[in-house]
Amino acid sequence: MRTIGRRHFLNTVGAGAAGMLLGGRSAWAIPAAPFPMGKADHCIMLWLGGGACHVDTWDPKRKGNAEKNEAGSYYDAIPTAVDGIQVCEHLPRSAQIMDRLTLIRTVYHDTIDEHAAAVNRLHTGRSVSGTVMYPSIGSIIAHERGPGDEGVPPYVLIGYPNVTRGPGFLGARDGYLYLIDTEAGPRGLVMPPDVDASRMHKRHALLNDLRKSYIERGNQDEAVENYNMGIENSMKLAGSSFMSTFNLDEEKPALRESYGGEFGQRCLLARRLVQSGVRFVEVSHNLNFINGTGWDTHNTGQLKQHGLIRELDHALASLTLDLEAHNLLDRTLIIVGTEFGRPPEFDEQGGRGHYSKAFTIVLAGGGLKHNGAVGETDELGKEILHTPVSVPDLFATIFCGMKMDPSKKLFAGERPVPISDGGIPVAQLFG
Repeated sequence: MRTIGRRHFLNTVGAGAAGMLLGGRSAWAIPAAPFPMGKADHCIMLWLGGGACHVDTWDPKRKGNAEKNEAGSYYDAIPTAVDGIQVCEHLPRSAQIMDRLTLIRTVYHDTIDEHAAAVNRLHTGRSVSGTVMYPSIGSIIAHERGPGDEGVPPYVLIGYPNVTRGPGFLGARDGYLYLIDTEAGPRGLVMPPDVDASRMHKRHALLNDLRKSYIERGNQDEAVENYNMGIENSMKLAGSSFMSTFNLDEEKPALRESYGGEFGQRCLLARRLVQSGVRFVEVSHNLNFINGTGWDTHNTGQLKQHGLIRELDHALASLTLDLEAHNLLDRTLIIVGTEFGRPPEFDEQGGRGHYSKAFTIVLAGGGLKHNGAVGETDELGKEILHTPVSVPDLFATIFCGMKMDPSKKLFAGERPVPISDGGIPVAQLFG
């Protein structure tokens, strides 16, 4: 007699139950419609930590006045390469390539407007759970697509390590390699100056003996297994041609200059990582709050926001055009993400608070059908007028762009977890 596994039972019964709950014919008789698929093999996410203000960047509204406490945008708007689409005056280079970009202006979520919870939401697609540690979008893509070439990691984080970027229940195999210094590369893969290859080989041999002895005593600790896996992967990467990816001096000076400062150099490195075969790269902007507040522009932080916007503009435009010049733009999905937007009203010192009921996420490249913008907000950017895009919908769109089925289930132990939490991709981006 054929036995039915629990996962098969849950998948089958769940599909049938869904069909009955929706009324009418059973889901067993109605095969699910295939999702649209993009062309991307790689993904680069530019992360604007702190909450970038949508009405001061990608969704400009009528001009406000902080001194008079009049709600509205802080800057003037300029036209773009797409008729009818305007952006902030400090995004001139991005405006010129708007035909390669789509501004999803109607993203929203119901997570509390607090940074840690909202960052987790935009990285895992879900609210924090007391029972399940959900994987990040980078880890899910690493898990499903793997590295694009031998001898490279599938997932690189250019920024500080954080649990919201981690693999969650998927385990260490789908975690990230991280670095914060583009010149030095990942420090964990670089041998100290007083340790040559021979000495490193002896150390590795000793460690192997210790690990073998530990396992032979019947120990099956998952943490140790993950540690061993990390050591093996690090040894392979440290001794491979992958490390040459971090030598930005191989690029022409004019190109490096076009990318701008440190954030731009991280974006240039992201392009090189994609070329090497890395599947997902996250690039954090303004790591050390060089303007005092980063994108979290409460109070007087608003006064220096234009510097961040200009830096983003240079890096994003250069990255997009550089990928295009290398015939990689259609195969690389760029995301400009943030945890929430900011309201059009000003606080007592001329800054802005947090706002998650409507904000903008930018997509570029990836072979998507770009047409300037998706959705529309009201005259102040507070209410969504049409085409709302939930975080699960955003994740489903990204997964489809990466040629992944957004309805696929992963398993936290025996618990099925759909990778996009039931999201529906934005149809107009595919065609």
